[in-house]
Amino acid sequence: MEILNYINGEWIKPDAKEYLDVINPATGAALAKAPLGSKADVAAAAKAAGAAFPAWRQTPVQDRVQYLFKLRDLLKANHDEIARIITDECGKTFGESKGEMVRAIENVEVACGMPHLMKGELVEDIAPGIDELMIRQPVGVCATIAPFNFPGMIAFWYLPYAIAAGNTYIVKPSEKVPMTMQFIFKLIEQVGFPKGVVNLVNGAKEVVDGILEHPAIRAITFVGSTNVAKYIYATAAAHGKRVQAQGGAKNPVIVLPDADMEMATKIVADSAFGCAGQRCLAVSFAVTVAEAHNTFTELICEAASTRVVGYGLDSGVQMGPVISAASKARVEQLIGLGVQEGAAIPVDGRGASVKGYEGGYFVRPTILADVPRGSEIAKTEIFGPVLSLMHVNTVEEAIELANSGQYGNQASLFTTSGNAARRFRYEVQAGNIGINIGVAAPMAFFPFSGWKDSFFGDMHGQSMDAVEFFTQKKVVVERWPKEWSRKF
Repeated sequence: MEILNYINGEWIKPDAKEYLDVINPATGAALAKAPLGSKADVAAAAKAAGAAFPAWRQTPVQDRVQYLFKLRDLLKANHDEIARIITDECGKTFGESKGEMVRAIENVEVACGMPHLMKGELVEDIAPGIDELMIRQPVGVCATIAPFNFPGMIAFWYLPYAIAAGNTYIVKPSEKVPMTMQFIFKLIEQVGFPKGVVNLVNGAKEVVDGILEHPAIRAITFVGSTNVAKYIYATAAAHGKRVQAQGGAKNPVIVLPDADMEMATKIVADSAFGCAGQRCLAVSFAVTVAEAHNTFTELICEAASTRVVGYGLDSGVQMGPVISAASKARVEQLIGLGVQEGAAIPVDGRGASVKGYEGGYFVRPTILADVPRGSEIAKTEIFGPVLSLMHVNTVEEAIELANSGQYGNQASLFTTSGNAARRFRYEVQAGNIGINIGVAAPMAFFPFSGWKDSFFGDMHGQSMDAVEFFTQKKVVVERWPKEWSRKF
């Protein structure tokens, strides 16, 4: 497959001197070559988006969302094909890939409500003959810098809201997984958006820097690691742009003795090992309280050791590979670090090989038990199928441990106690909270939150946060004395 840019309604060969192989992580086979484009590509997209903005902004909002209705129908009609592409280039199971696109489609559906979401406010007679109103207007040209782990979904946390609100848009997919967005943009082409309203630019750091620096691009969204999120946030802000940057995570789950242990085990295993642990809402470490320790440890080790690993398009596979050879090496190195720091390893997923897919980048589910508090492995985001176990005696200790890290993306609790659940959601310092839920992924009509070093910015993705981010408020105070109206 040839990976092209989509600029001003046309497929264009990128300005690239270097290319990166797009690898199927389950087989090790090359699928395509991703162009490492240049700032010239960004400039061309920004020029097209800037030229399209005035007319698109003036298009009535009820007309703008008609394009989204058509896009939604095309995404649904091509759901399975998109999921197969995601599985091939990203490594997920087919079911996980389909689930990702369900969330993408949900965001398109919510954005179709923009005629209501974008409404302003009016107060008459704030003083004699004077009215005051607040209206929302689009920001201008906006862009998304997307990660590898959700190649179909992440752009849709932002893109439908932005264009429904009257902005024009540029998407830069991860150079590791460009094929999904390449296919989706063929659907966008079928929708028939006016030229320049939606654009696609492929590349790596040079393209990212081009987006951060280009004066015509007014708002930027990003999802990725915390170190890169900090760079995106600081650089974009220094260039006077709006920015929201989702960073990394080290998500805790607390298991109380009164929890339904079988349910908790199944859900925690799905959270920790689903998508091979490569998602920002994956459970990273489990904290058992009091007598929950032995039962949960035994059950989660069994769940980890029996999970079926393989190529995501094969029947019965429950977990695919990690994204690359470098990722596999990093995850295995961190597992080794945990053992060096004193953790036990009742389930060791290193050195995995799957019959028929010996070239794949597989790490089997791994359990690190009795992880020392304060150790590097207790603080580091592994981004792989590794669950660390820690134990405390009280709920107070568990909440303190959950709050002790630098991240604040998600935290979960398993219990049958309403009192414990209320205390947990009140005291835990995380933006997404799960009660008997392992992946507290907000529905599209709620914002995707994140605290501490898991998020940089003010407004999050999805829902009204996205509307706020992609619009700017204008307050108008106007006087229309009654005697003036009698003249006409």
